[in-house]
Amino acid sequence: MLKDQDRIFTNLYGVHDWRLAGAKSRGVWDNTKALIEMGQDGIVDAVKESGLRGRGGAGFPTGLKWSFMPKESDGRPSYLVVNADESEPGTCKDREIMRFDPHRLLEGCLVAGYAMRAIAAYIYIRGEFVQEAINLEIAIKEAYEDGLIGKNAAGSGYDFDIYLHRGAGAYICGEETALIESLEGNKGQPRLKPPFPANVGVWGCPSTVNNVESIAVAPEILRRGEGWFSGLGRPNNTGTKLFCISGHVNKPCNVEEEMGIPLKELIEKHAGGVRGGWDNLLAIIPGGSSVPLLPKDICDTVLMDFDSLRDVQSGLGTAAVIVMDKSTDVIRAIERLSHFYKHESCGQCTPCREGTGWMWRVMQRLVSGEAEIEEIDMLINISKRIEGHTICALGDAAAWPVQGLVRHFRPVIEERINSRKADRAA
Repeated sequence: MLKDQDRIFTNLYGVHDWRLAGAKSRGVWDNTKALIEMGQDGIVDAVKESGLRGRGGAGFPTGLKWSFMPKESDGRPSYLVVNADESEPGTCKDREIMRFDPHRLLEGCLVAGYAMRAIAAYIYIRGEFVQEAINLEIAIKEAYEDGLIGKNAAGSGYDFDIYLHRGAGAYICGEETALIESLEGNKGQPRLKPPFPANVGVWGCPSTVNNVESIAVAPEILRRGEGWFSGLGRPNNTGTKLFCISGHVNKPCNVEEEMGIPLKELIEKHAGGVRGGWDNLLAIIPGGSSVPLLPKDICDTVLMDFDSLRDVQSGLGTAAVIVMDKSTDVIRAIERLSHFYKHESCGQCTPCREGTGWMWRVMQRLVSGEAEIEEIDMLINISKRIEGHTICALGDAAAWPVQGLVRHFRPVIEERINSRKADRAA
């Protein structure tokens, strides 16, 4: 269990003052100039050594991503883009950072932006996050007035601006290239890669898109040392992580914990356990709605990190833990997610545009039991024709919940179809 002194997000619940004075009292903006004096390559190397992996879902090594940015300018400016479009069902960690600890994010923008030789950061925030956007605007104004950003940011001799851009509430804009398109004022549709954003990003300039949590933890890693961060968790799965626990638990919560904590321990220590006791557990979606669910027997022992969850054919994703007890109609729950992905598909790729609708309609038939047994395999076939055949990962995100349902709950689906047939025959 994570010790209190190892927590990075010390105002996750809004108990303390979130404005500049309160943030400084908790160590934010503490001698930021010294962090910048580590040098651009020094910061990138430290983040690489810490083992930090992206906290937005994909888990790509953060320091490595930063190193892709050009070291010499060809005349184009470079930009940092912060993905605050948190729209994954079950995920609510970034909004708490922006609402209660916005200065931690702003300091991270300055440090990360400097490391990547960016002249400015654009924070792309989800349109529905009204109070979070207001708090960020206030924090940005405070930081400018205190000389922490802008000309000669934090006394470092480096000029750096931060802008807040409100999105319009599209899930697809959480994908980095769709986010860039939206930031430019276009329809939020993913771009083909290559070229990658580090070469041709926003306004055709080198850009890096990072999740809020990934950026917000960077200054604290540099302050305490990469060895401190890499000493938490397991090899290749290091550091602390914000977990969002919702669903059928006694105390739904956000909590910062060590990577690799057992799933059962996470729920019982922080969320008051499963409603009706652990034996009442049916399944858990461990990483936000786009990853396959896990039945109770796997949840008993699995660890909450990238590699452990990959080994059981699921994923850490955004670490949004959605708990379902035995009162859940698991087929109906996944059908609801299928409808969400059908609704949020941008329509650019045929497999996703057409396939998500097909999957949802078959799922509706499975919910009512009106399907034939053969349609279960047809559903998996459709999902495989979507997975890996689209420009962005929304197709995969739509396919995986369905695949997880059939993998672990096929007998439940078959029983519903057979009982419906028996009812009709009677």
